[in-house]
This record gives sequence, structure tokens and C-alpha cells, in this order.
Amino acid sequence: MLGLGAMGTALARAWMAAGHPLTVWNRTPARAAAFDAEGVRVTDSAAKAVAANTLVVVCLLDDAAVEEVLAGTDLTGKDLVNLTTSTPVQARARAEWTRERGARYLDGGIMAVPPMIGVPEAGGYAFYSGSRQLFERHQETLSVPTGTTYVGEDAGFAALHDVALLSAMYGMFAGAAHAFALIRREDIDPTSLAPLLADWLVAMAPAVHQTADQLRSGDYTTGVVSTLAMQVAGMPTFLRTAEQQGVSPELLSPYFALMRRRLAEGSGEEDLTGTIDLLLR
Repeated sequence: MLGLGAMGTALARAWMAAGHPLTVWNRTPARAAAFDAEGVRVTDSAAKAVAANTLVVVCLLDDAAVEEVLAGTDLTGKDLVNLTTSTPVQARARAEWTRERGARYLDGGIMAVPPMIGVPEAGGYAFYSGSRQLFERHQETLSVPTGTTYVGEDAGFAALHDVALLSAMYGMFAGAAHAFALIRREDIDPTSLAPLLADWLVAMAPAVHQTADQLRSGDYTTGVVSTLAMQVAGMPTFLRTAEQQGVSPELLSPYFALMRRRLAEGSGEEDLTGTIDLLLR
């Protein structure tokens, strides 16, 4: 295990608890001291840690750190699992970089925060992409800290799924932030709005399935209840409400602009799926 930040430490402790033989390394030795005291093998270099086992798990700050840490190691014959947050392009390049050094590569994207690691009921999991054979070889071990979901042979797919889901999360947070801002100056307890907001978001979530079906078929008009034309016509109410409440519309405006553009292209009978095509450069 290379890297004992918050996530790396959580992963290491989960494997420890399950009785897996473990060798750890961290750039700052103090972080590894607790493991040394508990009988885990701690090395003073990444190269020594890599030499100790076939399976090498990396969880560092970024892709640059991965290259720096592994630069002086012999990866020949190793199975490298990279759980460092990266972009799809970086993951694909790292896979090729690994192959050039005689090792096998699996990329991962963790959909959990450290307190969820080692707690199956927390619902966390990690995406994995790259060699299916390599994934299947180590799936039992990789499943110890958190669930596993394999998403394809393309090494960049784990990072892509990771960022796609987190991007949707931030979009949800943006909408929730706007909703709370609207009531911020009113005599409305935000804790009374919160359950209504949570239930509403849960109720809206299944709409992603219709969006996916429309993207696959290319027909953006099937099953439409609220057309794009109807929704654009209603936008002034949202903008006026924000203005009257003294709330900036900056979280809504970019999406509204896409809706207007799509409508201007003559797609008023669709729903909102067509805005996705406008995002493609």
C-alpha cells in the first residue's frame, strides 16, 4: 500500500482487519508509525514496498505524485492498482506507462469517503477499469475495503465514471444551494425545507433513465410530459423569484441558457435531453 493519507489509511486498516499481509509506505514516515506499532511491515522507500508483494495499491495525491513515487521502483511482474483520483486521459497514459515497465494495470475510482471504508452497510464502492483478468484475479482482495464495480477494459473508464457521478452530485448541490438561498431571508426554518427537498430530489432522480433511453435511441420526444417549450416559458418566474428574494441566478443561468439555445434550434417538443448535445464541443 503506497500512500497513507486519509483514504490510504482507511484502505490499509480494512485489509489489516481482514488479516491480509500488508506492507505500507508513506512519504511522511510519521503517518506510518502507527502501523509499525501494530506489526505491519513499514518500509522506508516505495521501491522496497513494491518489491514486497505482487499486488501494489497506490493511493496518492494526484497522477504526478504516482509517477514521482514509482519512478525509482522495479514494476516488472507487478499488478498495479491505482486508486489515485485522475482524469480518463491520465489513467490511459498511466496504463501504457505501466505496461512499458513490465507490469499490469488496473485503474480505480472510489465512490466513498474514508469513514465508509471497511463498513459494507455504508454503501460505498469503487469503480475499476482495465484488464478484466486482473480485476477478477484480485477482486476478492479489492472487495475487502469497499464494494467493487468493473466498468470496462478501457483503463480510463473508472475515472470517467467517477467524475461523471461526482459532476452530477455537484449539480445537485448547486440546485440545493439555490433552493436554500431563496428562503434564507424568510421566516422559514431550513430544517423544515430539507426533508421536502430531499424527497423531491429522490422523486426526480429516476428521470435519468428516460434521458439515457432517449440518448440511446436518438428520439428525444418519446414520453415527454413537460416539453422544452413549456419549461423555457416558465423560466422567467424562476428568475424573477430569485431577483425578488435577492438571490443571484448564477447557479441556474448557465442551464437556462442551454435550454434557450436548444429551443432556438426548433426542438420545443423535446424535453431537456437535447441540452446534452449542446455541451459536446
